[in-house]
Amino acid sequence: MSVQSSSGSLEGPPSWSQLSTSPTPGSAAAARSLLNHTPPSGRPREGAMDELHSLDPRRQELLEARFTGVASGSTGSTGSCSVGAKTPEKKQSDSSRGRKRKAENQNESSQGKSIGGRGHKISDYFEYQGGNGSSPVRGIPPAIRSPQNSHSHSTPSSSVRPNSPSPTALAFGDHPIIQPKQLSFKNTQTDLTMLKLAALESNKNQDLEKKEGRIDDLLRANCDLRRQIDEQQKLLEKYKERLNKCISMSKKLLIEKSTQEKLSSREKSMQDRLRLGHFTTVRHGASFTEQWTDGFAFQNLVKQQEWVNQQREDIERQRKLLAKRKPPTANNSQAPSTNSEPKQRKNKAVNGAENDPFVRPNLPQLLTLAEYHEQEEIFKLRLGHLKKEEAEIQAELERLERVRNLHIRELKRINNEDNSQFKDHPTLNERYLLLHLLGRGGFSEVYKAFDLYEQRYAAVKIHQLNKSWRDEKKENYHKHACREYRIHKELDHPRIVKLYDYFSLDTDTFCTVLEYCEGNDLDFYLKQHKLMSEKEARSIVMQIVNALRYLNEIKPPIIHYDLKPGNILLVDGTACGEIKITDFGLSKIMDDDSYGVDGMDLTSQGAGTYWYLPPECFVVGKEPPKISNKVDVWSVGVIFFQCLYGRKPFGHNQSQQDILQENTILKATEVQFPVKPVVSSEAKAFIRRCLAYRKEDRFDVHQLANDPYLLPHMRRSNSSGNLHMAGLTASPTPPSSSIITY
Repeated sequence: MSVQSSSGSLEGPPSWSQLSTSPTPGSAAAARSLLNHTPPSGRPREGAMDELHSLDPRRQELLEARFTGVASGSTGSTGSCSVGAKTPEKKQSDSSRGRKRKAENQNESSQGKSIGGRGHKISDYFEYQGGNGSSPVRGIPPAIRSPQNSHSHSTPSSSVRPNSPSPTALAFGDHPIIQPKQLSFKNTQTDLTMLKLAALESNKNQDLEKKEGRIDDLLRANCDLRRQIDEQQKLLEKYKERLNKCISMSKKLLIEKSTQEKLSSREKSMQDRLRLGHFTTVRHGASFTEQWTDGFAFQNLVKQQEWVNQQREDIERQRKLLAKRKPPTANNSQAPSTNSEPKQRKNKAVNGAENDPFVRPNLPQLLTLAEYHEQEEIFKLRLGHLKKEEAEIQAELERLERVRNLHIRELKRINNEDNSQFKDHPTLNERYLLLHLLGRGGFSEVYKAFDLYEQRYAAVKIHQLNKSWRDEKKENYHKHACREYRIHKELDHPRIVKLYDYFSLDTDTFCTVLEYCEGNDLDFYLKQHKLMSEKEARSIVMQIVNALRYLNEIKPPIIHYDLKPGNILLVDGTACGEIKITDFGLSKIMDDDSYGVDGMDLTSQGAGTYWYLPPECFVVGKEPPKISNKVDVWSVGVIFFQCLYGRKPFGHNQSQQDILQENTILKATEVQFPVKPVVSSEAKAFIRRCLAYRKEDRFDVHQLANDPYLLPHMRRSNSSGNLHMAGLTASPTPPSSSIITY
């Protein structure tokens, strides 16, 4: 590198790096000689000054720079320099003394050719700002880099004392001592080369390009995903719109179908009103009551029955007349003739028949034996035909009575539906479309509905509280309904109706959504058919016991407490299909706090259906009675008896009030079985186990589930095979088996 000085660029002499790397022997010796010959006064001798002025000015500058390095003890790695001085050009020192040295003039004249009239005294290069002399090298940067330290960086490490004199100032005493500012620096050398730096830079550039490419790819992917999201969002909106259209169309079609069904049911009811009968309002004093009037179908049957009775009376009268004309037998044919003659003569004598003015009817002419038997056979045939007609009339009357029950039920349903506030197909909770009324209870209505979300039919039970009730009564009713909901919501069994949802409409109305079953309940079936076969009844009881076992296996166990035919739904409407248990409004939870060894307290005594409750529920004392799952076992026995015989075992034709007043259930110590229909002894024994009067003698649910009568045929035959093995081996004739074969 080239350094610019006050006299121009230095091209011929050695470079700064060369001088700073290793001092030349001549320059070092000259410096030592100058320093050694310095007088005590601090001013150099004139001979030394002459030798210094005899050097080339540029060499003088380099030498001064080297002196500074030697004086400061620089080794190439550390050093110090003063800053702030500028090298003068063609400027005389302001503090030069008055006289001139002859040697200086001679030196200037001798070196005139070499310096070209630009020579200066060396003291001019030490001139400092403000008149203080200093080395011109102190005006250059504080660090002079050598080729070995070309990549090093200088950092100030310490400061030099400001009062330390410069070596040059000591050598040349004609200038005052200056106090230069010195900086310490340190150079550190690295192992990196240009190739390595280039490789690193190339790698960094490649990584940067890869990252930029990755960023571009991610941006493009992000744009694609956003585009896809927008497309999917539009597609979703389209599907939502389409779904809303489908739901609207489904609602429209369902409402149309329901409206048509309502019209057809009302038309049929109007026709049945004439055929089966209708209710008429009759006034009794200040009150009005509804009275049933039979239709023409019943009137025709009554007329037919009257005609049959009249025909029977006629036949009986004719048979009496025929008996009078019955011909005498062979043994009695002569006796009447011999005895008749004296009687006739006696009558004539007494009455004077010859002079009798009265005309007497002729005696009935006697029939021959063949004629008599012929007429008698005709009368018998007519009586047999009348009996057949009477049986047909009776069967038709029973059928019409069942149809009339349906008709009365439909009339009540239509009347309740017309008076309901939900008759116009509202959509409850923005989900359940009400179609038509299924039935009405004390404070609730059950509607057939369609779930628009799940696309399925459901039964919506709407609980309406009486607005005139006190808040306490409303709260208790709502608490009771919420309790039923919590119990029923957790149940999951194929023989139990599922509870789907629960929501409120207002402060006085809330709804429960149940599983919808197309068929009717068992109570309706028994009213229509009176009874069923033992196979069908056993199948229903097996399913009921299976559901009860599930209720007693969950934690905590549950007592249904209100098992009756009205709470057993027939899925297909027939007795040979599946059943489902419903209505858990009176259920009892057998938790650890309320259930003990003897059972749990009956806190709701008086509730339930009395025909199906055991005797312990009617015991009145200081403490409430204890109940357990044996309450449901008693109910199973009553239902089974009713299915087999078509009547209840206790209090059949009694009302609940009569049962309560007469203590009918408390007196039901033993069950009595009718003669007909014929039922197996195993079924009777099963009923006796269910209807044991003392609850200690009665089966519980788990024992009932393992009863041999309810076990499958193969298992029951295997379990009883050992009992009959001895009889089979001892006697060639097989003993009578106690197993029912279905």
